[in-house]
Amino acid sequence: MTNGKAIIDAHNISKIYNADTIPVYAVNNVHLHIEEGEFTALVGPSGSGKTTLLNLIGGLDKADAGNIYINNIDITKLSAGKLIDFRLKNIGFVFQSFNLIPVLTAKENVEFIMLLQGAGKTERLQRVQQLFKEIGLEDKLNSRPAELSGGQQQRVAVARALASKPRFVLADEPTANLDSKSAANLLDIMEMLNKEEKITFLFSTHDQRVIQRARRVVTLVDGAVAEDTSNTMMNGKL
Repeated sequence: MTNGKAIIDAHNISKIYNADTIPVYAVNNVHLHIEEGEFTALVGPSGSGKTTLLNLIGGLDKADAGNIYINNIDITKLSAGKLIDFRLKNIGFVFQSFNLIPVLTAKENVEFIMLLQGAGKTERLQRVQQLFKEIGLEDKLNSRPAELSGGQQQRVAVARALASKPRFVLADEPTANLDSKSAANLLDIMEMLNKEEKITFLFSTHDQRVIQRARRVVTLVDGAVAEDTSNTMMNGKL
């Protein structure tokens, strides 16, 4: 949208299913340029390709055509092992279903990524305490997911996504299972992290609560970009 520093640069991205019979384009020749510090929503009806595109950008799925540059590295060219390592060090993920490990405490769920990165105990503790203060759950460190509300679980999921200090976060329908108050609290936290820590957020969503907060809205229809605009509805101002 502007001429800042690109953190995500996708060129001619396509994802095709049933390619041997009748090809179905889940993502069809998409170009997407996301700059550092953006707060962007991918929107569109069910089946429009927004979640598939998010998964391609995050390296959770493989594109059939095109190139995806993350921090100037073409992730479509990485081996499976190098892609796993790249995701671990560079990308935070927030999923609709939270994906917390039920037998671990909230603290242990957030620490898990740092353990994989080889962070020491002191570093892990300091980072967890900082994150739980930011998400307002300092008193829930030792609670397991089943003991938390949906909104609290999603906030823990956000903390986990940020534990590795990624440059950007991909969030797939992060508010879909939340009530209005929990969704607003979560979005407040994400906006704060975006503005104060300059973390880039890219959402896949059909939720108007998210769309109204986004500063840029990219609309997908049948796997292709139909519209890409600055959001005049941001902060709920219709």
